[in-house]
Amino acid sequence: MNASPRTALATLLRDVRACTVCAAHLPLGPRPVVRASVDARVLIVGQAPGARVHASGIPWDDASGKRLRQWLAVDDATFYDESRFAIVPMGFCYPGKGRSGDNPPRPECAPLWFDRLRAAMPRIELTVLIGQYAQRHVLGERRHPLLADTVAAWREYGPAIVALPHPSPRNIAWFKHHPWFEHEILPMLRERVAEVLAK
Repeated sequence: MNASPRTALATLLRDVRACTVCAAHLPLGPRPVVRASVDARVLIVGQAPGARVHASGIPWDDASGKRLRQWLAVDDATFYDESRFAIVPMGFCYPGKGRSGDNPPRPECAPLWFDRLRAAMPRIELTVLIGQYAQRHVLGERRHPLLADTVAAWREYGPAIVALPHPSPRNIAWFKHHPWFEHEILPMLRERVAEVLAK
């Protein structure tokens, strides 16, 4: 007898949270940070948790997350409501520090888990791809060579997908250099999120 979709996703999440495949490469050890529900309507796909999120276990529990919620025009309660938002990054565990910021997501993670989790959430209407790793995985050859061009090409991917830069404070110069992002992309994004959540 097949399990219900809700039970199947719960089993999958249990397996994800017990994953230790790349434990040897994680400086703080494995602590997968992921949220998913069969009821979720919006999927947030980022890179990998930072050290602060690793410590709290709460995705986007940092300055980047605060800016992301401002971009989406949602409060904390809405963002962390799993019946509305699923949060599935490319790498579920903190990958450690690199020369300029955190290391990339571990390459083992997305091939093992991402597509299975996405397939278990049939009600997703909007997928928000944050940063080049998420865009490369989900868009594949449809991604433009430059992140700015991928973000600007939102009409090619909409209304089901919106590509964004990372909301990290490290990207302030990018935001200033691309003023169209705030004037064109964010109003469209907020309207789309409100439309999906209102259903």
